[in-house]
Amino acid sequence: DAWSDGKGQLHMDSQQDYQLLGARRATEGLYLLFRRAFSTCDPKDYLIEDGTVHLIYGILEKPVHSLQAINISAIHRGLQRVQLLKPNITIPELPSDMKIMNIMAPDVVIPSEETTYWCYMAELPDGFPKHHIIMYEPVITAGNEALVHHMEVFQCATKFDSFPHYNGPCNSKMKPERLNYCRHVLAAWAMGAQAFYYPEEAGLAFGGPGSSKYLRLEIHYHNPLVFKGRRDSSGIRLYYTATLRRYDAGIMELGLVYTPVMAIPPGEDSFVLTGYCTDKCTQLALPAAGIRIFASQLHTHLAGRKVVTVLSRDGRERQVVNADNHYSPHFQEIRMLKEVVAVFPGDELITTCTYNTEQRSQATVGGFGILEEMCVNYVHYYPQTQLELCKSAVDPGYLHRYFNLVNRFNDEEVCMCPQVSVPEQFSSVPWNTFNRDVLKSLYGFAPISMHCNKSSAVRFP
Repeated sequence: DAWSDGKGQLHMDSQQDYQLLGARRATEGLYLLFRRAFSTCDPKDYLIEDGTVHLIYGILEKPVHSLQAINISAIHRGLQRVQLLKPNITIPELPSDMKIMNIMAPDVVIPSEETTYWCYMAELPDGFPKHHIIMYEPVITAGNEALVHHMEVFQCATKFDSFPHYNGPCNSKMKPERLNYCRHVLAAWAMGAQAFYYPEEAGLAFGGPGSSKYLRLEIHYHNPLVFKGRRDSSGIRLYYTATLRRYDAGIMELGLVYTPVMAIPPGEDSFVLTGYCTDKCTQLALPAAGIRIFASQLHTHLAGRKVVTVLSRDGRERQVVNADNHYSPHFQEIRMLKEVVAVFPGDELITTCTYNTEQRSQATVGGFGILEEMCVNYVHYYPQTQLELCKSAVDPGYLHRYFNLVNRFNDEEVCMCPQVSVPEQFSSVPWNTFNRDVLKSLYGFAPISMHCNKSSAVRFP
């Protein structure tokens, strides 16, 4: 049990809390088995929590006689992100009639741009009856592991009999307008996640009457080195059964709407933004018996450092749904919760993200690009409801007042002309302490615009 100082020198800890139980070498690496309390009350020890743990390891060339002989800066180091405290959930037994369906990109040439959202339309067989998806996993083309940032499979709306077969960038002018009606999430995977299993009492319904046979695969390629001509056939493998389980499961988006009105000033070490799923929305959209959340996937882009969703009832915070105090955008697992969280009509779900923009010189606005930001919690729950998205953003009129205020109290003009976009207005704000503090308080107190949406993208009244 030792600690390192700012110079990378190791020191023996005066309070020894670590007990090595065994070590063995195997072909795939070194196994260490140790015992330590999660919280030792020693300020020199790391507190082991539920969320992501960044393990930094070093490999010595040969054994050394003392800690002082180890020069941390000179040894071969590596980083591995893990969730050390996984909930004690057994993998449910998979039924004998389980079948497999691959929803894959058809040998796509990844565009030589930093950020691409690629859309591909797939189709279920004619007359495909209702099934339950009971597990799914990613299939990544070898060599593209660093480029495939996240993937989703959406089911299309039933109000259209047919959808065009499209295979191309999601933001292309050639993309048919109708594809925007494919928003119902069937499966979501992001970098770092493993296979996902549904609990024994629930499965995700697809196929059958009242369900579209059209599916849309969306892959976010993150290609910062702008590779040219790289081909990809990644996608998601669905495991499904015709033996239906007791409940249909659903996925709901909580947090902030993807909009530039939510922004983070540059040079911030921990700037906080919060999105609300309000009591009015859950009152309208949830059944009287409520819903049960069993898993959650937290999501931000590169500036995200902490994410937490809490459940509030009658104006009091009751429990944490999911939290990660050491969140990494490079390790976004769908995590089973330790215990199922019951949410009833009139409850509020509040999602808060903390960002670090110390390395940035411009404001970071909300949006889809990797250098823009998101604050989302995809919660997996049962029984399924019509509520697909329950998110908020600051009222745009109040943000307009903020830019007016900046103009009154600063020498540099922020252009308020209607033709100038919100990101451009943010980019011309001089980021002094006053402007930062006013924006912080605006996000804390201004009225919010609520999105309480059905899977058809129509809002609840």
